[in-house]
Amino acid sequence: MAQASPKVMIVGAGLGGLVLGILLEKMGIEYDIFERSAVCKPYGAGMSVGANIMPLLEQLGILSELKKVSLPATTMDIYSEDMSLIGSMLGTEHEAEVGYGNILFSRPEFHSLLLSKIPTNRIHYNKKVTSVEQTEAHALIRCADGQTHEGDILIGADGAYSTVRTSIYNDLKKENKLPANDIQEMNVGYACVVGTTTALSTEKYPCLKGETSKFAVCIADGKPHSWTLISVPGERIAWGFVIQLSPEEKKAAVANAEWKPESIDTTISKIVHHKVPYGGTIGDLVDATPKDLISKVYLEDKLFETWNHGRIALLGDACHKMLPSAGQGATNAMEDAVIIANCIYELGSSFSKTHIEAALTDYRSQRFEHAKQQVENSNMAGKLFYGQTWLERLIRRAVLNWIPKSFEKASLTQAVAYRPQATFLPMVPKRGTFPILPQKMSKRYEEEQAKKNVQAV
Repeated sequence: MAQASPKVMIVGAGLGGLVLGILLEKMGIEYDIFERSAVCKPYGAGMSVGANIMPLLEQLGILSELKKVSLPATTMDIYSEDMSLIGSMLGTEHEAEVGYGNILFSRPEFHSLLLSKIPTNRIHYNKKVTSVEQTEAHALIRCADGQTHEGDILIGADGAYSTVRTSIYNDLKKENKLPANDIQEMNVGYACVVGTTTALSTEKYPCLKGETSKFAVCIADGKPHSWTLISVPGERIAWGFVIQLSPEEKKAAVANAEWKPESIDTTISKIVHHKVPYGGTIGDLVDATPKDLISKVYLEDKLFETWNHGRIALLGDACHKMLPSAGQGATNAMEDAVIIANCIYELGSSFSKTHIEAALTDYRSQRFEHAKQQVENSNMAGKLFYGQTWLERLIRRAVLNWIPKSFEKASLTQAVAYRPQATFLPMVPKRGTFPILPQKMSKRYEEEQAKKNVQAV
């Protein structure tokens, strides 16, 4: 007789929510994903993954497919507004020691790849969650269409302005159990517009002929503008520009973290004249991008203290919103997903509210310090790539040109040490020579494997 298992509800079909769905599918656990949009449209621009998450993607059989729509990253060049080179980062000299090389790709294509791994009956569209409840017996969501859905565990993967988070925080406020930090608003410092062009002329953009990705960050002189360019397969350029908001603009910023088209013409007009190192201007790339796939989002950063309550837990931006400057937001959401899955697997058939709360608390304890470090790193990278004060410009020059190679290697060694995998699947062997942080292993999986070995004998 099959062992009973909990039913999991996931709110949000972003990268983290989809990876969690794939893991639960591998585990054989019943789950449903509730997505507020009518369809998952391909919003976003370029994205990179590296050694922190590649072992998990390899374990899930996704990495080889992702590489087919990716280009290897060799360097990131930093330019001033006049297209003079300030310095470079990344590089491949330590790739053998790391065990993996970074790859660059179109975020929408990665999302589509993950979505293809989810059975169609597991994802439900037009499901805008309006409220959340929980009892000793179950968690419940109410949707704008008037329907309610129940499960044993609820995961809020619904972004920076999470309805799931708002609901559980309101409950904790009534009980005077919500930390003061969680009551405070997120810091909204930037506006960002992103898109990916259609196929471009390789005569106009010779950089697209190569077999490696061209990755550039450009920083305006004395203006609150910066823009990023990544060449991706299909002779396309994924682009994004960031505008630092004034105090008045911050107050007027609409609290909206969804990747969707808005009235962005005014924002775009501020930056279309800026040059790009591959020829032409930002405006040329905007013109080569389907307008309905250009999206605007405000960039916030905040680490929330409360990640779980009872049968409910938060994932990704819902509990740790990071600036995109360090490229770690999506990676951390996927890391959340695998640790949540590991903790759910460890429940076995013991899924009372008490057991579930203990498992989700364990998830938070395993992830919090790692996420905290990445929020801090992203904030520092934001100052490095977006900062316009004389001190920030000086730090930028120092970091890009004067930091000793030994310090760079030590920083890299620390950065790639955390590589969580699914503990209920065969582990991908360690790659490279750099040390890897130990992971909490599954007692249940070890016991099941031991029983299988005895039965095989």
